[in-house]
Amino acid sequence: MKPEAHGLRFDVITLFPELFVPHLTQGVTRRAFQAGRVDVKLWPLRDFADDKHRRVDDRPYGGGPGMVMLTEPLERALACVREGRSNDAAPLVYFSPTGQPLDQRTVKMFAAGNGAVLLCGRYEGIDQRFLDRHVDLELSLGDFVLSGGELAALALLDAVARLQPGVLGNSRSHQQDSFSNGLLDCPHYSRPEHWAGAGGEMKASSVPEVLTSGDHGRIERWRRHRSLELTAKRRPDLIIAARVAGQLTLEDEQFLSSNVE
Repeated sequence: MKPEAHGLRFDVITLFPELFVPHLTQGVTRRAFQAGRVDVKLWPLRDFADDKHRRVDDRPYGGGPGMVMLTEPLERALACVREGRSNDAAPLVYFSPTGQPLDQRTVKMFAAGNGAVLLCGRYEGIDQRFLDRHVDLELSLGDFVLSGGELAALALLDAVARLQPGVLGNSRSHQQDSFSNGLLDCPHYSRPEHWAGAGGEMKASSVPEVLTSGDHGRIERWRRHRSLELTAKRRPDLIIAARVAGQLTLEDEQFLSSNVE
């Protein structure tokens, strides 16, 4: 029996649909895809070319290196996608270095919606006229350049899938992730309690005592303090944003004032 769809659908327009297949069938997030909580439909762009060579790119006007993806195949692909989605208002997302940074807030927005159409560019980019006419949102993974938008699309799909109910083994897992509460996550430890490394040639280090105390109040305070400490040292911009958003308590501010700032 085919799983009942959850309503969260992503249509991906790409030159390399085969890059997505392993991701959709491996790892913990496969539960979201196999159960239909996140429905991913792949649209190979070359299927919409109109010549025997299945060409989807050409040289740029004005000269210069590289090739530019053509408007016509993209228009035909998008029309088919829209028809398949019953002409709903799902946004068209284009992955580009010029886009806004992809963050957890944006991931949560998609996870709570009906999905999107994901456009994966290649070469020197896409004809600007198509972008101006159709793209609703441009996203970037950071200040670096990838060979195409597929890896960025996979990052978004993974981040959205893990927020779906029943995907993670513990429903509270994603609530403690970095950025979920505006801060970086705290350090984590597991067995053995005392560890000296391979062969025991190094001085043994131990799990922080508070984590083995069984005192859940102390443990939660320790984790919160370590999260604040790490965020203040590595991403002070997040501390500022958390203050503006009212996410820091008086106890948080007292800790930062006494121990970090």
